[in-house]
Formats: sequence, C-alpha cells, structure tokens
Amino acid sequence: MSAATNDPFPTPSFAARAAGARLEPYRIERRPPGRNDVAIRIRYCGICHSDLHQLRDEWGGAIFPMVAGHEIVGTVTETGAGVQRFQPGDTVGVGCMVDSCRTCASCRTGFEQFCENGSTLTYNARDRQGNITYGGYSGAIVVDEAFVLRVTHANEQLAGAAPLLCAGITTYSPLRHWNVGKGSKVGVAGLGGLGHMAIQLAHAMGAEVTLFTRSADKAAEAGRLGAAAVVVTGDAAAMAAQQRRLDFVLDTISAPHDVNAYLSLLRRDGTLVLVGAPNQPLPVAAFPLILGRRALAGSLIGGIAETQEMLDFCAARGITSQVETIRIQDVNEALERLARSDVKYRFVIDMRSLETAGEPA
Repeated sequence: MSAATNDPFPTPSFAARAAGARLEPYRIERRPPGRNDVAIRIRYCGICHSDLHQLRDEWGGAIFPMVAGHEIVGTVTETGAGVQRFQPGDTVGVGCMVDSCRTCASCRTGFEQFCENGSTLTYNARDRQGNITYGGYSGAIVVDEAFVLRVTHANEQLAGAAPLLCAGITTYSPLRHWNVGKGSKVGVAGLGGLGHMAIQLAHAMGAEVTLFTRSADKAAEAGRLGAAAVVVTGDAAAMAAQQRRLDFVLDTISAPHDVNAYLSLLRRDGTLVLVGAPNQPLPVAAFPLILGRRALAGSLIGGIAETQEMLDFCAARGITSQVETIRIQDVNEALERLARSDVKYRFVIDMRSLETAGEPA
C-alpha cells in the first residue's frame, strides 16, 4: 500500500466550457488522496446519453466547465493509509456517484443512490466540501474507497465493462428488485444502450425475453443477445398476440412513446418499470392499470453493494456492453452521433489517447 501525498495534482481532461460547447483539452486539479481515498488512472470511460443531456444543460443546473463521464474503469495508482480493499495495480471501476451522506435510512440499507440528503454525483455536482466534481473524460480520479468497485473482467473486456457502471446497473437493479429469474416472461422495450444490456442480463437470469422494437431488422441482433422473440411495435396483430402474456416489462425508451401499449402486455399483477427518461411526460390511461391490477414503476441505478454484485455476475458470465472504442480527440463527433442514435450500442473512450490530445488550457 502506497503512502498518499499532500498536494493536489494536475490532470488533463476534456471539458465543455458552456452549454452545448465543443469539448476541448482542459486541465483540472484532483485532490490529494486522503486516508480513505483511492487514486485511479483512468483507462476507459463510457459515454452515457445522460452526458449529452448534461453537457447541453437540457436538465438544468449544469456547472461549467464540465468534465463528463461516469462509466469509469482504471488502475489504482495510490491509496490512503486507511484503505483496506484496494492496492496499487488493482483494476477498479467508478460509477455514477462518489459519495453520499452514509447516515440516512437509504444509505444505511445499501441504497446510496436514493440518499435522502443527496448523493454526490461523479460529475456536474458539488462534493460535501463544496468543490465541483469532475468525471471520467480525464486522466485520473480520486474517490473514497467506499465508492470504488472491483472489476474482474479480462483485460480485453475492460472497454466493454466500462458501461456496466451505468447501463449495466440501471438494467440489473430493477430485474433483481422485481425478482426476474427462471421462468419469468420479460419484455424489453427498445434496443439501445440500455436495452441491449437488459436482454443479456434477463436472459442470463433465466428469463424468456421478448424485445419490442420499431425495427424488424433488429431480430438477428436481439436473438444473438439472448431474446427468444422480437415483436415489431407497429405490427398491430403481433402486439395483440402479446396481450396479458408478460410478467415484467423493462421500458428503456428515452423518447416520447405510448407506455399504455406496453402496460397491456402484462399479466395480472405484472409490472412495467421505466428506466428510460423521456424529456416529456408520458400520458398514462387508467384502464390498462386497473383492469389487470398492474403496476407502473421507475428505477434508478443501484447501490454500491448491488453494483458490485452486478459486476461479479457479468464477469462470471462474460457479459459486457457492445462498444465502439474511440479516442478522446473524437469525442465531439461521437456525441453528435449519439444524438442521432448512430452507435451500437455505447461509445467508450480509450483514455490513453489523452497522451496525444494536445496541451490542456
């Protein structure tokens, strides 16, 4: 275990200086590792659709300059004197949050994502000392040991493991909470960054998975991921044949859509869970809920313990996200393509490319 230094250290990154601005080289300062901190050299960072929203300030409250990124895989370089679980050389991950109050009922029961006093997000937030948090589009990060995850995927799988820190846990958590398993009949709405993870995870849990999509040409891909069937939502007869057949539907669609069509697919006491985040309210009719005692729910990411459980589950089964790996120099073009849904299914930045990215401001 190495000894921590006392000085902040400069770190290269790519940042947006204003809402909608192109990302460009920018130098940030990381805090010196404290007693319980882990310093991490970032190897890969996924690009989440929420990064696009935040960089454009589409959700409001953005803090600039902004260094995005919360799907981080890297190597431990330094640890504080009190760190017990990690040592230099370990491969680790950091997800959507880097701290919480740790005292509220949610934190004490392992649901830090629902911290009643507000969890500290990995970027575009302020920590409990009032400092701006900067994310994974950077060379290094310092995180409290309690919010660092162990990553045991093979070295060649690490780029694909990075999006598990958000897309993976966002889909794993509701599947576990609603007890999806062997014999469950599960629908997945949408085949994108979240949907392709949901299919793999539900299938690995033993469920029979049906993908619901607007595109008939996604059938082969969905089958390869583990879907037993694909239903084109524009085919009225095919949708009618699915009525009252499913135990659970995971709705991953982030655009406005007819959620009532998916509620009608559920058996009595079935549940539809939203993990996509449309930027407009979704009208919900009463009768699809009432007639089957169905439930409409939402889910966020998972807590730290559940995220570790998910990473171990995926590593044991060789599950990763399908990714297109890019250089940091190409991040602006990747964000533009992401806005057009032109990626299968996640972009991941190889952060070693920072070494040739030019001198940060």
